[in-house]
Amino acid sequence: MKNLKVVFFGTPDFAAKSLEAIHQSHHEIVGVVTVADKPSGRGQKLTESPVKKYAVENNLPVFQPEKLRNPEFLEEMRKLEADVFVVVAFRMMPKVLFEMPKLGTFNLHASLLPDYRGAAPINFAIINGEEKTGATTFFINEKIDEGNILLQEELPISPDENAGSLHDRLMEMGAKLVVKTLDGLAENSITEQPQPQVAEPKNAFKIFKEDTRIHWNQETVKVHNFIRGMSPYPCAFTTLKIGEETKGLKIYAGTFEVSEHQKMAGTLEISKNIFRIYTKDGFYQPTEVQLEGKKRMNVKDFLNGFHSFEDIKIA
Repeated sequence: MKNLKVVFFGTPDFAAKSLEAIHQSHHEIVGVVTVADKPSGRGQKLTESPVKKYAVENNLPVFQPEKLRNPEFLEEMRKLEADVFVVVAFRMMPKVLFEMPKLGTFNLHASLLPDYRGAAPINFAIINGEEKTGATTFFINEKIDEGNILLQEELPISPDENAGSLHDRLMEMGAKLVVKTLDGLAENSITEQPQPQVAEPKNAFKIFKEDTRIHWNQETVKVHNFIRGMSPYPCAFTTLKIGEETKGLKIYAGTFEVSEHQKMAGTLEISKNIFRIYTKDGFYQPTEVQLEGKKRMNVKDFLNGFHSFEDIKIA
């Protein structure tokens, strides 16, 4: 089988797993492009992306351009004479860059395209209560996540799975799909297909802080799906009024029950042994939470931190 010369573009852990899979295959990585090191933490120490860490540990040449249109960077890419560029969890690429390699540039996306185009496909598949998702490799064009499909693979979603565990399973599956796509391109055995035309494809827009608030006036199942779809990151939250103080409460996990009741949605029932929030058609019981200014803990430890429950309610 022909060995392809690959330049890899990516940043987070999700991408690093694909980089590792290519590196362990018979294909040759001639360059790795990732973000510039960023200050983080209290000391504002410069930290490297997971992709850079893997590349450095394995002596792969690393490029960290601030601008992808920089003429010097583009010239460096040309000199590598790659057969193909592989993109996993990276930023928008200019046409002058993605059209450079002779076989083109393909991207790995964590959904069954055309559904869930955008920045948060894993979160929204769970939030919307999907029973399956998957991964897609496709050729990049000038529109976001709209290029011709190369390969696609399905993955079932279990009823209580959260975004974290689905992320990890898709990361493993996606890495294998990337290598399978490279093999297919090397053998010329893949026929690219235009994405199906769907009147209203489900989208997966970027999630901002204000999008993570829990709305208790919905059906219980929707509340449960929203919380697990946001867990562990960016994490769904509600607001507690504790006496005169108002504090955010992140909810990572919980159980729920659909049942008739006469209480108003958002009513809190709380005691040493109960932490229950009523919804439109039942109630939700958090099992793992994090109060603003505190560490993440199970609900028993959280309840043990209070002497009185009289002045606590959902704000």
